[in-house]
Amino acid sequence: MFALFPGNGISPETTPDLAAAEKTLELRLSQGGGHTGWSRAWIINFYARLGNGSEAYHHLNELLTYSTLPNLFDDHPPFQIDGNFGATAAIAHMFVQSSKDTINLMKVLPDEWRNGTIKGLCAKGGLVIDLTWADGVLTNARITAKTDYTGTIVYQGQIKEICMAKGDSISVKY
Repeated sequence: MFALFPGNGISPETTPDLAAAEKTLELRLSQGGGHTGWSRAWIINFYARLGNGSEAYHHLNELLTYSTLPNLFDDHPPFQIDGNFGATAAIAHMFVQSSKDTINLMKVLPDEWRNGTIKGLCAKGGLVIDLTWADGVLTNARITAKTDYTGTIVYQGQIKEICMAKGDSISVKY
């Protein structure tokens, strides 16, 4: 499963035959896995990588409901930071998935998050991304380069090539 996340050896786009990792997740969960904060955080990231927003959202809610204390610390007695860091990484991963030269935007937006804005997401390649969406559709992506960047922005099959110098900011509308 490491090849699925945090690695990139398995993905629905590049290795569709190997993306059967979702069956492995289902089997693990049916056998009692994923019931601690750190384990649930991994599961959210796996489902985000597989593009399954409803399952990612479901497991995020499970983590917050059953494995998070009122102070938002992960409750794997007495405390385990893996659930906290993993959950925040998973939320970011639901909005931006990146490799060195490809940025996928809002690949895993759950139906429950129909409208919103998120700012300051960091992507590989030195980009900072702000997103705004309405009715489940991306309306604006503001991208700022922290270093020179050449690559591809992908949103729902739409591909845009960008070339930016350090400090440049652009708005990409869909």
